[in-house]
Amino acid sequence: MENEIREELRRFVLESPSNRFPGSKERFFDEPLVGFTAADDPLFTEYKKIIGDFHLTPEELFSSTPVGCDARPATVISYVLPITEMTRESNRTEIRFPSLPWAQTRTFGEEFNNALRRHFVDFLVARGHRAVAPHLHPDWRLLGDSPVGIASSWSERHAAYAAGLGTFSLNDGLITEKGIAHRCGSVITDLSLAPTRRTGGDHRSNCLHYREGGCGLCIGRCPAGALSRGGHDKARCRDYLRDDIPRAVGERFGVSQIGCGLCQTGVPCEGAIPPGNG
Repeated sequence: MENEIREELRRFVLESPSNRFPGSKERFFDEPLVGFTAADDPLFTEYKKIIGDFHLTPEELFSSTPVGCDARPATVISYVLPITEMTRESNRTEIRFPSLPWAQTRTFGEEFNNALRRHFVDFLVARGHRAVAPHLHPDWRLLGDSPVGIASSWSERHAAYAAGLGTFSLNDGLITEKGIAHRCGSVITDLSLAPTRRTGGDHRSNCLHYREGGCGLCIGRCPAGALSRGGHDKARCRDYLRDDIPRAVGERFGVSQIGCGLCQTGVPCEGAIPPGNG
């Protein structure tokens, strides 16, 4: 069943007309990376301490919806949608605001991601399983001010880390085998699947800064000054995304949700896990 799931996600990503730029055959995303985590993995309980008590477990999300009223979650299926080379290339030369393809990917690409979430829930339900997409759950919410800064009640990046799809970076992104430029998603189901092995030495091992003490190129890429050797200033990043970018490019590009993505392009981890010096 694991292979069938991977193939269905791949098929939908590559064939769906929703995964296309307006008036173009170019895709927002390349074929996905897919991983599986046991719903009772201790990491999901640890996230309540690492992120905050507001971060929901698979059990809490499943039991608070009619779809899960008489079933227990067994697996969290996570996927990563790598942003295409064309879009990444367009953003590498930017120094202040995102390129048009990057801005469109953030708005219209995330609309496709929601379509993928819904499609995959339907795919599992049609095969007799219970399923829920946390990001579309009524209890999902974004917190503007938590003990760890901006956070949400379900982190797709942390679910992807639990599924062995990558490790975290200096800028708080997730560096996968296809790099840091991507969008994530997940679905919780009562279908039992074999967990994907986590291969990283620790939760930051794919990042050159943490692995070897070097790199830090994302710091200079940040137009908001929100990155330093000390990490990611979420408030400064948020203010730039909320106040500066929409005024500059939102109306011009015809998009509503805008992420700058400069720290995810023009860096060694853009499209792969960067090799070390050893």
